[in-house]
Amino acid sequence: MGQDPSTGSQAVTGTPDPEQLRSEIEETREQLGDTVETLARKADVKAQAKRKVAEVKASATEKKEQALGKAKEVSPDGTASAAAAASHKARENPIPLATVGAFAAGFLVGRLAKR
Repeated sequence: MGQDPSTGSQAVTGTPDPEQLRSEIEETREQLGDTVETLARKADVKAQAKRKVAEVKASATEKKEQALGKAKEVSPDGTASAAAAASHKARENPIPLATVGAFAAGFLVGRLAKR
């Protein structure tokens, strides 16, 4: 009890200077304000959740872009354009495609029927 709480080790001697008291009060208020701000940030679950969602979205976007880059490296443009050309050709000429499909289906049914 005989000690000044702000200094911790100095004994209180007489009446402190009013200007010193004001200074100590202001310092204590600032420390208390900082503590309240820190506690408010920690207690703001909604803001923490939003930050986490933003981090996860950024991470997922980055991983998606990396995967697309690797896929483009592995898959040549010729393969994609050949598939697109074959699809376009099949739409233009559906009868040959249907004939080949019917032949393949008949072949498979015949193979399965023999078993």
